[in-house]
Amino acid sequence: MEKFVLRLDKARKAIDEADYILIGAGAGLSTAAGIEYTGERFEKYFHDFIEEYGFTDMYSSGFYPFKTPEEKWAYWARHVYANRYDVGKTDVYQKLLELVKDKEYFVLTTNVESQFWINGFDDERIFATQGDYGLLQCKTPCHDKLYFNRDQVFEWVEKTENFRIPTELIPKCPVCGGEMELNLRVDNTFVEDEKWHQMNENYSRFLKNIDGKIVFLEIGVGFNTPGIIRYPFEQMTYSDENATLIRLNLDYPQAIPKNKDKTISFDEDVEEILDYWLSRI
Repeated sequence: MEKFVLRLDKARKAIDEADYILIGAGAGLSTAAGIEYTGERFEKYFHDFIEEYGFTDMYSSGFYPFKTPEEKWAYWARHVYANRYDVGKTDVYQKLLELVKDKEYFVLTTNVESQFWINGFDDERIFATQGDYGLLQCKTPCHDKLYFNRDQVFEWVEKTENFRIPTELIPKCPVCGGEMELNLRVDNTFVEDEKWHQMNENYSRFLKNIDGKIVFLEIGVGFNTPGIIRYPFEQMTYSDENATLIRLNLDYPQAIPKNKDKTISFDEDVEEILDYWLSRI
């Protein structure tokens, strides 16, 4: 416990002294916030799908080869409803915002539940690289416009019968008439619209303007897509003499050897850590 407190205080001091905070957020942050894809929460939303299809969790069920688009959209309607529209603000994200709100901060995230926007982080300080459950795109894609899906998702959930949505509600591209998909990066058909490019530009500008002490606050980032956050954060920490990497990760908290003296690692509960830091403000 004493060593834990020492690490907490060392990290809190680094945050206090930082001129910039770059948050790197992976799936582990949303899990810490209660957006779990397994267990009781999964059973709450998908008890009937579990019985019908033998699903074990929301992640793997997303790869199920549904035989019809009516079945596919019945599943994804429930998935998006559960993780994008029926969540609201969460304590962990609110506490993270409280920690950094008075700092020059930026958020780089692979999460797709829009929690940073829902919880009030500045729109111009967020780059969600992998898409958004709340958006649809042409599957082909024939054009690069995205479409909000909230009303459709609620209608799909309401009108699902026998694990299918009505055929007439299957989403069609308004330009080519072809199939639509959620705006999630699964292959090279992922649409990077004008908003995506603006977020990317904002992130590049943030990095370019760094002139002082920076903390890379990495939370819940594993090895699913390490080339987006984990590896770049390690490289930038190594390259910047004024950088500190604070890594919160239940499974992979270790520092790489060349950054051992510049990394503060935690495999403890994210909310407990945030509570301690906020108590020191």
